[in-house]
Amino acid sequence: MLRPALTEPMETIPDPERRLALAYAPDDGRRAALSALLALDAALADVMRTTTQPAIGQIRLAWWREQLAKLDQAPPPAMPVLAALAEQVLPRGVTGVALAKVVEGWEVLIEEETLDRDALSRFGVERGGQLFALAAAILGGDAGRAATLGQGWALADLMQHLDDRNVAETAGALARTALATRLGGVARPLGLLALSARLDLAQVAPGGPKRAARLAWFGLAGR
Repeated sequence: MLRPALTEPMETIPDPERRLALAYAPDDGRRAALSALLALDAALADVMRTTTQPAIGQIRLAWWREQLAKLDQAPPPAMPVLAALAEQVLPRGVTGVALAKVVEGWEVLIEEETLDRDALSRFGVERGGQLFALAAAILGGDAGRAATLGQGWALADLMQHLDDRNVAETAGALARTALATRLGGVARPLGLLALSARLDLAQVAPGGPKRAARLAWFGLAGR
């Protein structure tokens, strides 16, 4: 069955906060690589947003998984997301097979009959944990800590789009646990994304002065 029942389209990162995180990535190609990784996540979220039939969703995600794995042996098809990954990410030591594993997180939402604690944990690990670990391999910093924060980031995002209150509360509890991980030692852009997720859980309104000031301080001081 198709999971989750969404209350609104999934938008993984508010544009201003995504731009802020990218601004703290070194402008030596690593910023473009991080942008390509985030674009992949957004493309997979778009599959969830635009798919109503589980079988179709599985086919679309399987296509992404296959195309990502193929990047290790062949040029990408004429699709901007795949082309950017091939140009910006693969030369930095990240394989197409590793990128394909990110798809597995999204498949949880389609394949699982019930989004219980275990299914939500796997979603967090395979979507956000894998994505942040790959980004850390490019940006530097503590990759293990980044992966844990990525799990929380993914779950905090999912929580905002679920219409089942009990599932949303479980996702939120898991997200809070993962996001309690210390931000120090993590690449600044990933720390900013994790902090953004923390602020979402605390219901600090996007665009407001309190949120902007907190993000700006972390950007400057790293804490």
